[in-house]
Amino acid sequence: MLLDECDKGRVDLSLGRAVTGVDHADGRYRVSLDGRTVTAPALVIATGGPSIPKMGATGFAYDLARQFGLKVVEPRPALVPLTLGGDEILFRELSGVAAEVVATAGKTAFREAALFTHRGLSGPAILQVSSYWRNGQPVGIDFLPDRESGWLPAAKRTTPRATLRKLLGSTLPDRLAETLSERLGMTSEISTLTDRKLQDAERALSHWQFTPNGSEGYAKAEVTAGGISTAELSSQTMQAKRVPMLYAVGEAVDVTGWLGGYNFQWAWASGWAAGQVL
Repeated sequence: MLLDECDKGRVDLSLGRAVTGVDHADGRYRVSLDGRTVTAPALVIATGGPSIPKMGATGFAYDLARQFGLKVVEPRPALVPLTLGGDEILFRELSGVAAEVVATAGKTAFREAALFTHRGLSGPAILQVSSYWRNGQPVGIDFLPDRESGWLPAAKRTTPRATLRKLLGSTLPDRLAETLSERLGMTSEISTLTDRKLQDAERALSHWQFTPNGSEGYAKAEVTAGGISTAELSSQTMQAKRVPMLYAVGEAVDVTGWLGGYNFQWAWASGWAAGQVL
């Protein structure tokens, strides 16, 4: 469909050619393509960000923007798995285990599935909060978002011979229930534990904190946060405010959406906005 539309618009495709230079003079842009030069009155930067480099993604858009004096917000991987190290590396043994949780970074929270991997944490909940996470900050996990305060002391009275692992196993995968119980040092029957200790366990399970040592980077990031500053562009046409007939659209711009197609929609909508005035 795209190629059909290009044919209708008499678009000249030049594929597999490296861009070796771009300049602007006398009201026209000149783009050097591996020995060939093309000119046009307008230039649209639609080359995305550096996420998923194996598909050819690079930071070319930022180099071009800086060349023309546009501010670039520091780019970083977003919608990306987070990695664990130190003492938390033990959770890698849960690789493949997933559970519905509430994940939090700063004041932003998402309730979706979290997945333990051989490198750390992934799954929709983690990918979502990764866009808000900053290196050195903790990520909070509520493993039991549907449990009301006081459920453990109440369980002590109704099922005193149960273990925390068994109680958690009714909601969480067994391997995760076992690991959390061991990390809390609560492997005996809950009847042997004080209400205070059970309440402390409740708080830990609903406010468990991981401190990632990084992310899996652009190689695994679905999108890039940061990019060409929106302050430099018209929100109606995507044209640079200080450079005539220069446009930037899609992921090259500092706009990052949630999972669920929002980033695709931004790419299409911003491209459409620029296209209407060209």
